[in-house]
Amino acid sequence: MANYTFIPVTTRSQKRDFLQLPWQLHAQQPMWVPPLRSNQAELVGFKRHPFYDDAEAQAFIAYRGNGSGNEPCGRILAIDNHAHNRKHPDDKRGFLGFFESTNDQAVADGLFEVAREWFAKRDLHELRGPVNPSLNYECGLLVQNFEMPPSFMMTWNPPYYPELWEKFGFEKKEDLFSFIGYKADIERMEKKVQFVADEAAKRMNVIVRPVNMRNFRKDLETFLHIYNQSLEGVWGHVPMSDAEVTHTAKSLRFLIEPQVTLIAEIEGKPVGSMIGLLDYNPRIKEIDGRLFPFGFLKLLRKRRELKRVRLISTNVLPEYQRWGVGVILASRMLEPAIDFGMEYGEFSWVLESNHLSRRTLEKANLDVEKVHRIYDWPAKPASEPA
Repeated sequence: MANYTFIPVTTRSQKRDFLQLPWQLHAQQPMWVPPLRSNQAELVGFKRHPFYDDAEAQAFIAYRGNGSGNEPCGRILAIDNHAHNRKHPDDKRGFLGFFESTNDQAVADGLFEVAREWFAKRDLHELRGPVNPSLNYECGLLVQNFEMPPSFMMTWNPPYYPELWEKFGFEKKEDLFSFIGYKADIERMEKKVQFVADEAAKRMNVIVRPVNMRNFRKDLETFLHIYNQSLEGVWGHVPMSDAEVTHTAKSLRFLIEPQVTLIAEIEGKPVGSMIGLLDYNPRIKEIDGRLFPFGFLKLLRKRRELKRVRLISTNVLPEYQRWGVGVILASRMLEPAIDFGMEYGEFSWVLESNHLSRRTLEKANLDVEKVHRIYDWPAKPASEPA
């Protein structure tokens, strides 16, 4: 049996090994898309990121043999999310993210154990993951459809990862669904919802407009604030802080396509929003995750050649959620998306427990293309509430 060492990441070389490991494991996998390198360093806490204003984390790395200088073979980030545990005191736990491993249960088990021990010292004895670093960012382990590439800001992992988690004792907590709609589906949706949307918009005097690129920061912050308020009460949700909202708005500044990023207003008040992002993953793969010095230019060139859009979220303030504002937003997005040249769109992700959104997409005859899973450990006994 191979000998492994599990080390808390502290040195510059260990941080480099931690960040580089996905390339070592997956570079030959045709479906894998590298992360944006600078963004990854921020999200794991090696560089400044506002998420860690209210959270702490410790990275761990596994080496073959007796430690640094040998071949890295696994990694994990243990995350003490103070905001989550403060908001959900009955669901207090430690979070795991940025998991990577060779196909060796001993490596995975060792990573889970060192993370578990770190949490135990903080009086956290239940675990959840993967989140990178929270549900407001990339999250979930892919458990269905490993043969299609991920869309922008969605995860991909090899098929053996779920088994590594489950053999340690993790069990499913919540699934995240990705629905797919091709051009014909979108055109059919447009015809189906147009009349309903028009009538609702007239009745409530709803005005829908694209994001204003001249006033982009304010508009995107408006979207993110609606996102925070609309998800209050949704499973696992923790609002993004004002600093996170500002940081996210800045990072998305040049990636937003106004035609599929909309805000609904009633009497000048923003009440709903929909954000769509072109699938930049083919470009990210081409530049190998490097934005500088010239990757950023390659990422944004000839955007009409990108044929997939990811509809990240449709959010409506709670007091307007039964007014049909979501349907109005969807109807106003469909025609511009088709005109832009979109061949298919991915609606992701949708919580398994979000019955309203699931029913809406199922009624439109859209299929679930992929499933990502959030795991808990230890699993709650059947007699206890989940």
